[in-house]
Amino acid sequence: MLLHVPNVLNKDQVQIIRQKLQQEQLWISGKKTAGTQAQNVKDNLQLNANSEVFKELSPFIADTLRKNPFIHSFALPNEVLLPLFNLYQNGGHYGNHVDSAIHYSAEKNKQIRTDVSITLFLSEPNEYEGGELIIEDTYGEHEVKLDAGDAVIYPATSLHRVEPVTQGMRICACTWIQSMIKDDWQRSMLFNLDKTIMSLRQQFGDTAETAQLTHHYHNLLRQWGDV
Repeated sequence: MLLHVPNVLNKDQVQIIRQKLQQEQLWISGKKTAGTQAQNVKDNLQLNANSEVFKELSPFIADTLRKNPFIHSFALPNEVLLPLFNLYQNGGHYGNHVDSAIHYSAEKNKQIRTDVSITLFLSEPNEYEGGELIIEDTYGEHEVKLDAGDAVIYPATSLHRVEPVTQGMRICACTWIQSMIKDDWQRSMLFNLDKTIMSLRQQFGDTAETAQLTHHYHNLLRQWGDV
């Protein structure tokens, strides 16, 4: 299941972040963080994680993602890894790959399982040609190219790629979440149930029926949760 989350960052926040990312010396080859197989299909630049700009922006975006109510409902985060920043230009691309199942978090000095992937767009769609994020699932391929400040969330188990950027520059932040619910189907069920509860509360307020649904939601979370 994929989720488009609009306005994770507002336009002013995007502009400030883009200004901080303009220094060319901040960017290094993206192959440095790719696995052995992914190195063969990865052609992009990545913000140097040792730079002061990364140390400022990455925790800010991680905290923003963590606090977003739609992301919380969809992903049920247990851990959020510090986001990476990617830049694609001059034909840069990332061929079909699946994200590593385990990432080491230097921030927390432990291994973190990647259940959910997030791409946060920092370039407007009209700033570049190509660069679509293609995500494959059991229902086929999904093409994603969102407004700056919007994010897409999808299971980290998905095969996906970034098409070549033939003109302009595509900048995104990406990260991974270890969810309290390991199973994607169970997460989807809980997300749909949570949406139904919120919709009913908006229409009818807190009723005996919404209380019962909330009761079921939290008991399922107890049953399936891994914290």
